[in-house]
Amino acid sequence: MTAHRKALVLRMVPALAAGAVLALGSAAAPVAGGPAQAASFDCTRARAADERAICGNRALEDRDVEMTTIYGLLVHVVPMGSRDALRRDQAAWLSRRGRCGGSPACIRQAYDERIAALRVVFEHRVVRNGPF
Repeated sequence: MTAHRKALVLRMVPALAAGAVLALGSAAAPVAGGPAQAASFDCTRARAADERAICGNRALEDRDVEMTTIYGLLVHVVPMGSRDALRRDQAAWLSRRGRCGGSPACIRQAYDERIAALRVVFEHRVVRNGPF
């Protein structure tokens, strides 16, 4: 694959993620006057400090939507042998995020690092193996 094609596919990830959110009817969008809704969990059931912090912060909710969308896409497109590792990494990341407690700065950094890691997985496990 040419460097140009690889760069094009990597630029498409945010658009694919946004399209997936729109196609799902943006389940993460709060209903006017209703409770906030993160993509990966129901804010009305948020008990852990990190989940409550995410539900109370629009920027963190947005990062949750982005991370969840990219992760959800990857689970469906990575080769089967990579799915278990991807799921284990996600569980470990959720545990790490939980250790942030209610610190928005820590949670933001955790999301930024996870999103970057998922993009690397996309590049190495999907782009390099795909017929693009």
